[in-house]
Amino acid sequence: MQAKAKTITDFKLHESDTGSADVQIALLTQRINHLNEHLQTNKKDHSSRRGLLMMVGQRRRLLDYLASTDVSRYQAVTKKLKLRR
Repeated sequence: MQAKAKTITDFKLHESDTGSADVQIALLTQRINHLNEHLQTNKKDHSSRRGLLMMVGQRRRLLDYLASTDVSRYQAVTKKLKLRR
């Protein structure tokens, strides 16, 4: 819970923001990274792998939305999360 709260405070746009695209992308990235580590040790966990792929797709859709609405926020989020090389 502390890591989630820290992520929200790092990416929120205003004081009571918990659901903007920036925050959602950051939280999904955090969950994706955690699940990726889990799947490296548990190679046969196919249900978690499916969940990971669904999360990656959701993050992709949110990033596409952010790129089409506000390019500067998109670039800031991708740079901060190190998503684009």
